[in-house]
Amino acid sequence: MAKEGTLASSSLHLQQEVTAAEDTNTKTREVAAAGSIRYACYEGEHQLPLIMSIIDQELSEPYSIFTYRYFTKNWPRLCFLAFHEDNCVGTIVCKMGQHRNTFRGYIAMLVVIKPYRGKGIATELVTRAIQVMQESGCEEVALEAEVTNKGALALYGNLGFIRVKRLFRYYLNGVDAFRLKLLFPRPDLDSLLMLSEENYNMELSRPISEGSGYHWDQQTNC
Repeated sequence: MAKEGTLASSSLHLQQEVTAAEDTNTKTREVAAAGSIRYACYEGEHQLPLIMSIIDQELSEPYSIFTYRYFTKNWPRLCFLAFHEDNCVGTIVCKMGQHRNTFRGYIAMLVVIKPYRGKGIATELVTRAIQVMQESGCEEVALEAEVTNKGALALYGNLGFIRVKRLFRYYLNGVDAFRLKLLFPRPDLDSLLMLSEENYNMELSRPISEGSGYHWDQQTNC
């Protein structure tokens, strides 16, 4: 009898766990459908444990608290968090600064926990960070992504990033990385190109006068 009671208790406990898991998955789907994800800019040190917790459990590279503080202290406007109710379900950590002759933004970390992936949260986090970078005068955005991370590569590709370099054995786990870049339009360069094109077209449309030095050979095949 005791053995039967133990089996019945274990069966009931297992059923409760399955039911709880199903309820969690259902709730996650309903949340995604309702679009009730809240996004917020990094507010201060009290949010650092939230960021560290989800990044440490999802990314292959270990980071010290000093690395997190380096980014969040210097570029708090480039760190965003995604919340479902009071739970942090995603985050992005970035920086920007002078890189050689270019003022560049850099995406250091991006994580969305597994139950919430594929729902546009990562895209929203990246878009918000890119917007701040562009408004701050960045000319480009760069990052590294594992060559095996198909989801990340697809996400950044859809946002206009291009692969510029393969970095062999870049990560501690021995996996290669792609360096990705997003180039922003440069109004000064675009204006210069437009002006050059206009001058070129004006030169072509100018009539050729006698003795001008121009000669048109109608027998030449070009």
